[in-house]
Amino acid sequence: MINHIAIRDFAVIQNTSVDFSTGLNIITGETGAGKSVVIEGISLALGARADSSFIRTGCEKASVSLSGELDGEEIVISREISANGKNLCKLNGEIVTLGELRQTAEKLADIHGQYDNQFLLNPDNHIQFLDQYGKANISSFKDSVKEAYLDFSEKKSELTTLLKNEREMKQKLDFYQYQLKDIDSLNLAIGEDEALEEEINLLQNSEKIYENLEAAYSMNLDSIYQASKALEEISSFTKDIDEISKGVSSAYYDLEDLQSSIRSIKDSITFSPAELDSKISRLQAINEAKKKYGNTIELILKYRDEINEILGDTIDLEHKKQTLANELKESKDYLLAQCAKLTDMRKALAGKLENEISSQLEDLNFNNSELKVQFTALDEPTINGMESVEILISTNKGEALKPLAKIASGGEMSRIMLAFKKIEAPSPTLIFDEIDNGISGVTASIVSKKLKEIAKDHQILCITHLPQIAASGDTNYRIIKDQDNSHTYTTIQRLTDDEKVGEIARLLGGTNITDITLESAKELIQSTKGV
Repeated sequence: MINHIAIRDFAVIQNTSVDFSTGLNIITGETGAGKSVVIEGISLALGARADSSFIRTGCEKASVSLSGELDGEEIVISREISANGKNLCKLNGEIVTLGELRQTAEKLADIHGQYDNQFLLNPDNHIQFLDQYGKANISSFKDSVKEAYLDFSEKKSELTTLLKNEREMKQKLDFYQYQLKDIDSLNLAIGEDEALEEEINLLQNSEKIYENLEAAYSMNLDSIYQASKALEEISSFTKDIDEISKGVSSAYYDLEDLQSSIRSIKDSITFSPAELDSKISRLQAINEAKKKYGNTIELILKYRDEINEILGDTIDLEHKKQTLANELKESKDYLLAQCAKLTDMRKALAGKLENEISSQLEDLNFNNSELKVQFTALDEPTINGMESVEILISTNKGEALKPLAKIASGGEMSRIMLAFKKIEAPSPTLIFDEIDNGISGVTASIVSKKLKEIAKDHQILCITHLPQIAASGDTNYRIIKDQDNSHTYTTIQRLTDDEKVGEIARLLGGTNITDITLESAKELIQSTKGV
């Protein structure tokens, strides 16, 4: 509930504060005194749009602070708007965003003005109202639908992505197959290009290589052999000659081995122009492949494996598509089943809601009204089920049911809104700005009684100009407007019991307050006792 509100330099209010009580708080005042300004100030504290035009003339800023209780804890909200457009929001002394402030404020209070019934007038909100009404029974069904819908949406998105990839893949399929055939036709081997370069170099220089090898092979080993034998005969005479003999003998055998290797290389060399051309062509083909698929044979073969895998996936795509389509159908069937259960539960709740609101409407002098919760099946399931819901009403006998938004009478809408709030009012504090517009007489007394009923479970702040409603207040306040030569000042005053009688008398008789109107005021106040 709201315990206290303080407003400074806001519109015609210079500086005023007031403590509110539990139950029904009634605010009255002369026309133009600034009753709605107080509600606008409270609205600002609860997260309404800030406008620098609200700042009192000649002031740099306006501020509103509100304190109350929410879920057993004290809460303090403050808003400050500056002429330069700055907007400061605080929650329990901490600076917060406007969004964060609203999240808390909407749990604290609802503000309802004569033409501010957007929640009820908007059919999109009716399903939310119905679900809130049956929250205890319907929550598990809604959770099941939500879970099933998210699973269905995930599979649907996956299949959509797969089909999109399939279309793109088919466009590339021929090209990939050409590339794979091209690479496979080369029959590449890692290191082949390096070996070819060496072989080509050898073939291109084979004549010179052969001549030089022939010259090297023609070296005379006989003289070295003879020298080795001569030294061997005298090796026993001295140690030095023995070492030289062994060295020459070793050199002869090494040279003999080298000469044999030279002969093998020399005999293997053949010069074939056709072979050279073939190897050059092969190397050129490999180099062309490098330009297209990778700078090395390793990269070419890696690319080949990649496109082969892609083509393999393409071949398996039809199986994947069919599998996912089957899973999607199963998911949708399950979702539809959960939606059907939710629909059945909502329709059961709708019947109860129709009866309860019809009963409330009858209390509010709608003796021939009819209310219907209309269900419209949707073509596709949503996270909220398979239907839209709209509340239709007929307020006069013989009239067709029609949407709430098409009810022309403001007085009718005020009473209908009270009926809904009696059934379902989620916030602990309800604020009504001139709930009595368009009603009078007996209907005013009926509305007064209904407000008292709601006030048993909720704090109500209600602006009114009707004595029947003002008389029923648990606590009464009056908006007072004074002025001097240059400014107008609006304040709010809590009324004593005697002052309340005087205010009710003013509402009954205007400026002509007599003993009779005072007695009538007392009787009217007394008649609301025990309601």
